[in-house]
Parts: sequence; structure tokens; C-alpha cells
Amino acid sequence: MPARIRFPPARVALLLIAAAAVATISPAKPATAVPVPGPPAVPPAALLPTEAIPGPPAVRDVFDVATALSTALSTADRRDTAGCADVVHGRLLRPGAVTGQGFQTAVPGGQLSELVARTPHPPDLTAWAAQARRCARVTVGDQAVPTVSTTTVGPAPVVPGAETLSYQQVLTLPGQPAGLPGLRLRTVAIAADGVLVLLRDAGATDLDLDTLAVAAWQHAAPRLGR
Repeated sequence: MPARIRFPPARVALLLIAAAAVATISPAKPATAVPVPGPPAVPPAALLPTEAIPGPPAVRDVFDVATALSTALSTADRRDTAGCADVVHGRLLRPGAVTGQGFQTAVPGGQLSELVARTPHPPDLTAWAAQARRCARVTVGDQAVPTVSTTTVGPAPVVPGAETLSYQQVLTLPGQPAGLPGLRLRTVAIAADGVLVLLRDAGATDLDLDTLAVAAWQHAAPRLGR
């Protein structure tokens, strides 16, 4: 079995949890701040049912998105690298009024996470994709360990009435031999009307993430009144 790069578990969890998203690429703010009521709660039933996840049944680690956002904000590296911190850390959501549910579960070859969130500040996935292309390859200092992040934006699934985003990120160490694989993260996001559904896998899972994300959207949307 070929050697694989090892990343600290805390760092993998921070990058894998989709709810470690803390800001949009270019949030628009009104000239005068007007209090915005919090979004309604997201029921756990909006998440993909266990049987929809390929592979043998596994116990899912369920988390609250708002709580995970607060934790990620307090532990994430706040230094930016050429404006690419949001891309490197997968930050698709702004802090503040966000409600949601998510899970992580082990699947053959790696790990899968999903979040379903409501927010009055939905991410601009088109702008996010453009920023990801500008930040295709950057070196960041995360928890005193320099890491090379290589991001590739791919064709996203087509969902009528919604924005979509699909990209892959590979994390390696500076000077790492070309034949030694890094940590691969794939992300597919679908957003419309203040609702965001995001799936992310880590490792060599071989999941059809596009199809799984569309299924997650179709499952969540009617349960959120869409």
C-alpha cells in the first residue's frame, strides 16, 4: 500500500466539516443595518436518510451548523493569503443568522459530510467559483504547518432555479514527492432562496458526489418549504 500524507485529525475535521464555512467571498451589506430575524430551524429530517449513503451502514456524527460555525471561527487560521483564506478553508457561509443540521460519516475510502442550512445571507456561488479559480494554488500557514492547497473548479450539476458549485481541493506539504498523494477534498454546493445544501467528501471515496448532492437537494427542498 503506498504511503499517504498524514494530516492532524483536528485539521482534517476542520476542513471536512462543511459548516466550517464562515464568510462569503463578497458579501453585500446595506448602507443602514436593519435587524434581520433569524431563519427558521432546519429539521434533522432534511438531511439525507442513512440508507441514501452508499456503502455499509455507519453511525453518523450529527452536528448543529450554527455551533460548528462558532467553533470553526474560534479555531481557524485567520490569516489570509492573497485573499484566498475563504477558498482554502471552504467558507461558504457568513457568521451570524444561520440555522442548520449536518452530519459526518465514514464511507469506504474516506469520509462524507453534508449540511443543510438556512441563512438570510446566502453565498454567491458564482463569485465563489471565480475566487477559487484565482486561488488555484496557494501555500498557507495553518496551525504552524505550511500546506499547499490546489483547487480545481469543475462543471457543477444543473439544478433548475438554483446556483450550483463543484470543486476539488488537494492538500499537500511543500516539497512533497509528486507520487505521494495528498488529502483530497471534493465539494458540491446547491443554493437558492436562502437555503444551502452542501456535500463534501475526503479521501478516495469514489462517490458520485454530484448525483448525491442533487439527491440531497431534492430531499431537503420540500422539507424546507421550497
